[in-house]
Amino acid sequence: MSQTIEALAAASGERAEDRGAVARRLVGELRPFRREIGLAFGLIVLSASAQALGPLLVARAIDGPIADGDRGGLAWLMAALFVVYLVGTVGTRGQIAQVGEIGQRVLASLRDRLFDRFQHLPLAFFDRRPVGDLISRVTNDVDTLNQFLSQGLTQLLGSFFSLIGIVIAMLLLDLGLALVSFTIIPVMLLTTSVFARRARVAFRTAREATGDVTAELQEEISGIREAQAFNRTEVNIERFRRRNAANRDANVQAVGITSAFAPAMDVLSTLATALVIGYGGYQVYQGEQTVGLLAAFLIYVQQFFRPIQLASQVYTQAQSSLASGERIYQILDAAPEAADPPGTPALGAVRGRIEFDRVTFGYDPARPVLRDVSFSAEAGETVAIVGPTGAGKTTIVNLIPRFYEVPEGQGTIRVDGHDIRRVTRQSLRRQVATVLQEPFLFSGTVADNIGYGREGATREEIVAAARAVDADRFVAALPEGYDTPLGEGGGGLSEGQRQLLSFARAVLADPRILILDEATSRIDTRTEQTIQAALGRLLAGRTSIVIAHRLSTVRNADQILVVDGGRIVERGDHGALMARDGLYATLYRRQFRDLRAPSTADDANAEAVGVGTGAVR
Repeated sequence: MSQTIEALAAASGERAEDRGAVARRLVGELRPFRREIGLAFGLIVLSASAQALGPLLVARAIDGPIADGDRGGLAWLMAALFVVYLVGTVGTRGQIAQVGEIGQRVLASLRDRLFDRFQHLPLAFFDRRPVGDLISRVTNDVDTLNQFLSQGLTQLLGSFFSLIGIVIAMLLLDLGLALVSFTIIPVMLLTTSVFARRARVAFRTAREATGDVTAELQEEISGIREAQAFNRTEVNIERFRRRNAANRDANVQAVGITSAFAPAMDVLSTLATALVIGYGGYQVYQGEQTVGLLAAFLIYVQQFFRPIQLASQVYTQAQSSLASGERIYQILDAAPEAADPPGTPALGAVRGRIEFDRVTFGYDPARPVLRDVSFSAEAGETVAIVGPTGAGKTTIVNLIPRFYEVPEGQGTIRVDGHDIRRVTRQSLRRQVATVLQEPFLFSGTVADNIGYGREGATREEIVAAARAVDADRFVAALPEGYDTPLGEGGGGLSEGQRQLLSFARAVLADPRILILDEATSRIDTRTEQTIQAALGRLLAGRTSIVIAHRLSTVRNADQILVVDGGRIVERGDHGALMARDGLYATLYRRQFRDLRAPSTADDANAEAVGVGTGAVR
């Protein structure tokens, strides 16, 4: 990955929504929890009322029992003050628990919706986004929201209602002294606005930087074998250091901006306190005010700025959370794979005839990968596709199960005469199984991975599928047989063993159409002998589209399509294409020139260098 943080953000084309809109959407997440929120607000109001009532009792105690020497009255007032603050403490504890529970339920819903959206997004969405950045949105960004919703939001709401209670109490107690205290508010609002604007930009950059580091980390860990093989470890370490340093600088800048907010509020709080002491002290000196009321006002001023200071501490979380919410909603707002129109019929049982009729397709409509491609594969035929790197071989097979959609007017793909755009995707994909060059195994047992081919498959069916491709022998030798747990990606198994399990998965799915995307290219010769024996049984009665790599697959195909520059330039069986002495013959001679005579080579299944070992597209 060579993208910078800024380039990554620009390339995604996902410009952030207005922060106010993101905040409104996050608030909208709370709508299903109206009853719980009502209880939380009740507890918040209770806590704020207790906080506002306390200084009044202090003022009464100073001006009454303390000034008069009334010990009994002072005891009653102290008991009342204890009860008030106890009620406030219980209310605060309750609101924290209630808001925390609501926050966790909202986050669980967001994670579910994110995962659901990932499952329904078209493959083109993932083609242009780093996997690590997407993972960062589900983990780091949701975790940032977790911290705010579980802790910061409670403090923010409590501070807001406390502020309202304090303002009301100050206005009722002494209007003039209250107005003197409030002269600081315009300066406070201006200061907050300045910090808010700068913090929005800083935290957006910080969240993108975090996603960039996660994407880099995921890619480098996945490619550790290649890094060591090509002596790239030191280069990769240095590149990661640069990205990590950019992430550090972005977060330091963000924290630096918000950390200056609290001291600014401290200065304003001190200034307000000085104004109250000066003006209130003068009133006491003139006999216009009591000492108890001035003491209560000083407590209120401190309480007035305490919620603001607390909010300043939460401010960092709030800005970071809005940036995270922005990134989360970019995923949730991404257009899912277009749903089948209502009433679209399902594709029933098919024989497996495939027809491409003048198909033109490009991942970018302005740059076609396939141009006017037409061919047919009869039911039960094996069709091999060969060609140089980037010719469009994998694009052809990706269009059959509608991983990508052929636009209207750009040709038609039919299965048993049915336009595949006119049947449901689910029913179409039920008829198709794909085995890739790099098999993907999930964390779980061997049986789980084979059973992935058909939901609800019995153990007997799983074992039968493994036997069909001769995987049963090596599975039986594993420590726990079919119940042996596999790590991510099938760690602990050889390339050939992982591929055999993917073949077994395809057998279990029992498709009418089988796509082999260079499925034997990374398997050693001895393992290929095992697979070739199984392929005869696997391909029998099925229509197979094979991106060819090994000699035996090419020679045994009923039809060979030679693709170059997105067009089919030659077609026929092996003998006819060799006699034509065109591109296929050139590729064959260049890549198989070291083999012995064809019959001997086929019998021995000697090592072969691939035809068309190129890119996925």
